[in-house]
Amino acid sequence: MKNILHIISGLNEDSSFSVKLGNALIEKLKETYPGSEVIVRNLAKEQLPHLQKENLIAFSTPTDNQTKEQFEAVNKSEEAIQQLLDADIIVIGAPMYNFGISSALKAWIDHIARVGVTFRYTENGPEGMVKDKKVYIAMATGGFYSQGEMQSYDFVSPYLKTVLGFLGMTDVEVVLAEGTSINDTKEQAVKKALDVVSV
Repeated sequence: MKNILHIISGLNEDSSFSVKLGNALIEKLKETYPGSEVIVRNLAKEQLPHLQKENLIAFSTPTDNQTKEQFEAVNKSEEAIQQLLDADIIVIGAPMYNFGISSALKAWIDHIARVGVTFRYTENGPEGMVKDKKVYIAMATGGFYSQGEMQSYDFVSPYLKTVLGFLGMTDVEVVLAEGTSINDTKEQAVKKALDVVSV
């Protein structure tokens, strides 16, 4: 039995291949770990506010000195962080938009990446504080970016692996459904992705 956190960031949930892939991966995990609890955070429906100056001020203001607005801003961040800390396994749906992640997913990252909370600076350099997690990135791309001349255009998987690793999550596996905009490959994209992942 595991606590599983499913982050959805595909904007068109009905037809999003990252959502389809993430859901299929969740089902596979539930088969492997019967009785697991799944918490779904749909960033397309309940977006966290994009990071602004007020958020940064709120994060560094002691609780007793916070205004109501600052308290609410910090509370959203701490809720997201607590969901992350409570999870044994995290599935992050990550469609490629303009070679990168969605702004909704970036906002979530900005709310969970907090100095002194999920990472800290030590005399030996930065240290991630979110440890002992297994992360699956359910990534979907319309074209083919895993190899060849378009590989350098993938700013989704390198960024996510880097920022998650910075926070302490180093056991990260990318599950890739690619060619989802191409008629000859889109129908088999999710199945091919699942065939090569082990849970």
